[in-house]
Amino acid sequence: MTALRTELQSSGLRLMDPSAGAASRRGGAGPSDHKAVTVDGVTIMVPVHTTSAWHSPFVAQAPDASGVSALMRGAIPIASIQFPKSPRFARLQTLDGVPYSHIATLHSTDVLATTVLQTCIRYESRKKTCKFCAIGQSLAAGRTIARKTPEQLAEVARAAVLLDGVRHMVLTTGTPPTPDRGAQILCESAFAIKAAVDLPIQAQCEPPDDDKWFERMKASGIDTLGMHLEVVTPELRAQLMPGKAAVPISRYMDAFKAAVAVFGRNQVSTYILAGLGDSPEAILAISRELIALGVYPFVVPFVPISGTPLQDHPAPSSAFMQSILGPLGAMLRDAQMRSSDIKAGCGKCGACSSLASYEA
Repeated sequence: MTALRTELQSSGLRLMDPSAGAASRRGGAGPSDHKAVTVDGVTIMVPVHTTSAWHSPFVAQAPDASGVSALMRGAIPIASIQFPKSPRFARLQTLDGVPYSHIATLHSTDVLATTVLQTCIRYESRKKTCKFCAIGQSLAAGRTIARKTPEQLAEVARAAVLLDGVRHMVLTTGTPPTPDRGAQILCESAFAIKAAVDLPIQAQCEPPDDDKWFERMKASGIDTLGMHLEVVTPELRAQLMPGKAAVPISRYMDAFKAAVAVFGRNQVSTYILAGLGDSPEAILAISRELIALGVYPFVVPFVPISGTPLQDHPAPSSAFMQSILGPLGAMLRDAQMRSSDIKAGCGKCGACSSLASYEA
């Protein structure tokens, strides 16, 4: 089933009943143009709105009365799958009329995620924008709000835990025009959430200008930290994410080292998008360095999101992903760094990559 999950995430999935289960996500930050699918008891995020998904050999039949769908490869049934149900908290709204679904969303089956600041200094400039990013799309479409207040986040987090059994939360943010690169608003958000509900939290931002922010983030209630490289070859970084590439990899490495000293080994992670031009050797080489520092390298297949400059860029093949995830899983196993030991965040959830299956 590991190979099947890897192939599904590379090829995408065609849906006979798009309304089955929780709503799919279009645009925005995080796993966009995806839908949560449970295969053999493991929930993964699978592309459903991309060009590759529209031409995928995989088709999900409409679910039966028990919610089970037949997964077909062409005309041949190969597995039974399910779609997680829509969360109950998403039906609610704040007293001033903001739908909870505009404040935070459910990822996989038990992860609450939000983009605290839905604007970004990188995205707002054509010369600086990350060419794969769609952070502004959901805001432009009216599916979210630009700034989620600490009070709103605390209210939604408490409801998601009580109504839907959410087990951890991801706070990410667009990069503001401040040297802390969003650390301050993440601290304010986490402090309010932890005052309302006991929920492990991962915060995600670019490396702040001052490493002292890591201690402040930990003190505010943030349990794990994500600082995302996304692309690892310097020339590709300059080409695909010119604004973000102004923060060199050397600064990331220094920040990783400082953050691990605060949050602990395996509680700091980075997101790497495979399929944008980095070779398997380059991804595995930097992953080896990251693991030596105690950083979990969460490698995911690149998903070309509609409306971005890279919407027609091909998704990586499952063979390409296996050439990375197999050796990387062995590295993590040898280092005794497992996704299941991460307290909160993308690596713990694991739905956007089949990496955790290769750790076994």
